[in-house]
Amino acid sequence: MTTALALGGEGDDRTSPADAASLARIVFAALVLACFAAFFLTQRLKHTPTAVQRFELTPSFSPASAGNVRQERISFKLARADEVTVTITDAKGDVVATLVRDHPVARYKQFSLRWSGHMGTAHRVQQIVSANGHVSLLPHNPGKLAAPGEYRVEVSLRAQHRTVRSPRSFALVGR
Repeated sequence: MTTALALGGEGDDRTSPADAASLARIVFAALVLACFAAFFLTQRLKHTPTAVQRFELTPSFSPASAGNVRQERISFKLARADEVTVTITDAKGDVVATLVRDHPVARYKQFSLRWSGHMGTAHRVQQIVSANGHVSLLPHNPGKLAAPGEYRVEVSLRAQHRTVRSPRSFALVGR
């Protein structure tokens, strides 16, 4: 019995060169297919529009100064209509202010807000119409003025169950 196992009988772990070549071909074919699938998936993702588009922010503002920029101007477009919650977060990622909650925003229509620099959740919103007819929302946040520093905008999309953070930050400068 010992001799039969040593000579290639039952339980032998050695494979023939033909079996090894077949296995190598199968593995190679699987890798080639996986590469093609990854390529096509990447192409599809590159051509899929991002959920929040054209984020526009004022680089810095000073709510307590007599200068021109006393409010942060925020605007963006959505690839799909949705109800949005827009928040301001500090450098640590903590929510400082909630500007609107579950506000309906149309697809591909620029949505504009302004932030006064005050903390807390807005209890009312005022519409501001510019000279060229563009409408912006000015939320009235009841809290004290936020500390100077870097902030970001986060847009939560209710129907899509996701939150998108602005690619750039903005600065609230001096009181």
